[in-house]
Amino acid sequence: MLKKEVLRGDRNFDRVYKKGKSAGDRYVVVFYKKNNLPYNRTGFLASKKVGNAVARNRARRLMKESVRTMKPISKTGFDIIFIARNTINNRKCADVKKSIEAAIKRTDLK
Repeated sequence: MLKKEVLRGDRNFDRVYKKGKSAGDRYVVVFYKKNNLPYNRTGFLASKKVGNAVARNRARRLMKESVRTMKPISKTGFDIIFIARNTINNRKCADVKKSIEAAIKRTDLK
């Protein structure tokens, strides 16, 4: 069974990229768009600019853990994409968490 809180499909990602808003910080860029659902859907990306498969998977794991441990996003009904920058390499989870929190503060999500 698939989790409903995970953003899937090229169409959904393209909609967030083209019609959504963004905010960035040192290690992460956040794209978001209203989805008219009673819950948030999240996606985590790391491009080849981040590094090889091991580095990209670590970047995604760091972002997922940071989002999991921080306070929940108070507003609901958004599609949110977290994109790792290549500066995320060799960083601790606490650094990534601070970066994500700072990026979210710049958005309409809090």
